[in-house]
Amino acid sequence: MSDPAARNLLLYDGDCPFCSNYVQLMQLRKTIGPLDVLNMREHPDLAAHFRARGYDLNEGMLLQWDGTIYWGADCVNRLALLSTGSDLFNQINAAIFRKPCLSKALYPFMRAGRNLGLTLMGKGKMQY
Repeated sequence: MSDPAARNLLLYDGDCPFCSNYVQLMQLRKTIGPLDVLNMREHPDLAAHFRARGYDLNEGMLLQWDGTIYWGADCVNRLALLSTGSDLFNQINAAIFRKPCLSKALYPFMRAGRNLGLTLMGKGKMQY
């Protein structure tokens, strides 16, 4: 594995249908360029690397962009700032999540939806 600190990457929960659809709809590589979009469950070494630095990926997505780490509400805020608004989903996403206060207010509901979805599917949080 290359040095995780040197990569632009997004770690998300690929078992969560909400997270997977969100990442797919964002069309990140198309809007912001080279980015490793990674399912944390397929990359437990990276999940553990960031958890050791205080980022619990069961509690939030993580974006590492140009050497800066954005996690949880800050992650969706940064993604909204980076997106182009090229389609309706990205326009709506940007209108909501470009405001840090709305990102912080709404992110707990997104996380609760993830947790409920995983529970209903009979899947748990990632153990790492």
